[in-house]
Amino acid sequence: MTEPNSSIEILDVTLRDGEQTNGVSFSWQQKLNITKHLLMDLKTNRVEIASARVSPGEFEAVKKIVEWSKSEGLLDRIEILGFVDYDKTVEWMKGTGVRVLNLLTKGSLNHLTNQLRKTPREHFLDIQKTVEFAAASGIAVNVYLEDWSNGYTHSRDYVLEYLSVVSKFPIQKFYLADTLGVLSPFEVRTAITDLVKEFPKLWFEFHGHNDYDLAVANCLEAVQAGVRGLHVAVNGLGERAGNSPLEAVVTAIHDKTKFKTSIVEKEITNASRLVAIFSGKRISDNRPIVGEDVFTQTAGVHADGDKKGNLYANPILPERFGRSRVYALGKLAGKASITENLKQLGMVLSPEIEKKVLERVIELGDQNKTVTKEDLPYIISDITGENLEASFRIETCTVTSGIGVKPKAEVKVNFQGKDYAAKGEGDGGYDAFMNALGKILKELNIQIPKLYDYEVRIPPGGNTNALVETVITWKVEGETHPIRTIGIDSDQQVAAVKATERLLHILLGNV
Repeated sequence: MTEPNSSIEILDVTLRDGEQTNGVSFSWQQKLNITKHLLMDLKTNRVEIASARVSPGEFEAVKKIVEWSKSEGLLDRIEILGFVDYDKTVEWMKGTGVRVLNLLTKGSLNHLTNQLRKTPREHFLDIQKTVEFAAASGIAVNVYLEDWSNGYTHSRDYVLEYLSVVSKFPIQKFYLADTLGVLSPFEVRTAITDLVKEFPKLWFEFHGHNDYDLAVANCLEAVQAGVRGLHVAVNGLGERAGNSPLEAVVTAIHDKTKFKTSIVEKEITNASRLVAIFSGKRISDNRPIVGEDVFTQTAGVHADGDKKGNLYANPILPERFGRSRVYALGKLAGKASITENLKQLGMVLSPEIEKKVLERVIELGDQNKTVTKEDLPYIISDITGENLEASFRIETCTVTSGIGVKPKAEVKVNFQGKDYAAKGEGDGGYDAFMNALGKILKELNIQIPKLYDYEVRIPPGGNTNALVETVITWKVEGETHPIRTIGIDSDQQVAAVKATERLLHILLGNV
C-alpha cells in the first residue's frame, strides 16, 4: 500500500482513450508534439499513445514517437493498449519498437460471459499465453480490468479469482477501470480498500470516467484507498463525458491530500491549450483550472476585497499555472475593478475621471457590450476629449477568397503621414491580410505579438446583416497578461481587421 507523502504516478491517456472523443483524430505530428510536451515539459510519468492494430497510420505514428523517445531515453515511458490475441498485438508492437503493453482484459463476469462468451478459466489461459509471449519478446505487460467497477459491484468473487490467478503471470501493474463511470467516491474507496487488503503486494492504478461528474472525487478516494497511479486526460477528453481531467485531478491531489505527483503545474495551461488546438475541442470558459474565465473576478466587491487583502482568493492561485488574476469590466464592475485594470496598464487617473470611466463601463455593460482592459484608453480619451487620431491607420483593405480561389489581400496603411501598400496570400482571408500587413510592418520594423486566440461572436438569432464582434487574443512574449482586442462590423473580415488595427494602436502608444 502507498505510504503517506509518497508520489502518485500519472499515466496520461489523452492520445489513446482521449482520442475516442467524438470527432477527434490526431495526426502523427500532433501525437508526437503532445507526447513531447507531456513528458518533457509537464513531466508526466507515462503516456499511453495508441491502440495496437488499429490502422497503418497509427502504426507509423507509434514508430515516429518511439524513434523520438529512444533518442531522449524515454522509451520505457511510452505505452500501448493491446488485446488478448496471443501473438498478434505483440508482433505489431515489435514492428513499432514500443516496449510496454497495456493488455485489455475482462474485469467483469458480465463482459466475459456475454461479450467473449468464455469461462473465467478460458480467459485466464488466454491472458497467460499472451503475457508470456510478450515477456519472451522483451515487452513489459500491465493489464486493464475492463468494466472492473461493475465487475466488483456485481461479481466480486470473479474479480478476486481473476487477481489471484492473473497476478501469478509476469505482470507489473493492474489497472482498475471504471469503464462506464458508474462509481461514487464511497464505492471507489470501499472497493479499492478491499482489494489492497486482499492483495497488498500488487500495484493498482485507477482509470476513471466522468459520467456522473465524479471523476475527480473518485480519483481522490482511489489515492486515499491505496492506488499507486491514476489515469487522466488533458481537458478531460474521452468517450461520452470523458476521462478524469488531468488539470483538476492533479491540482486536487496537491491541495487536498498528502500525496504528490511529478506534474509541473505551470505547464498545465500550455498542455490544455495545445490539446484544445490539436483536438479541435474548445474547452468551456468556466472549466476549472484551465478555463478562460476561472481567474476572472467579475463583481466589483470581489476586486475590492482582493485589493484589501486577497479576501476572495482561494488556494488555486493563477500564478501556479502561469496565469494571472483578471478583473472583468462590465455592469457589475466597481471602482476597484477599474483601478486594478488601470494599474496593469500602468495608468493613474484622478478620482473624478476614474468615476466617469466606471460609469461608461457600466453603461456599455448594460448594452451587453464586451469591454476589455485594452478598451480603457479609448474610453479615457473619449471622456477627456483627447485627440484620438492615431499615427497608424489602415486606410483600405481588400480581401478575396472563395471556393477554388487562393485567398488574397491588398492592404494600404498610413503611418506617421506616409502611405504604405502590400499584397499577400494565405490559407484564409485573414491569414492573407496578416501576410500583407506583415510585409509593411517588417519594413517599418514593427513587431506584432503572436496570435493566441480568434473568436467570432454573432448575436443569437441575428440576421445575416447583424453586427459581428471579432475578439482576438495576442500573447506578448515574456508577458503574463495577454492583449485582447475587439473589432465590430457587419463583415467578419473587416471586424478582424479593426481588431488588428486596435492592437497596433496599443503597441505604438496611440491611445
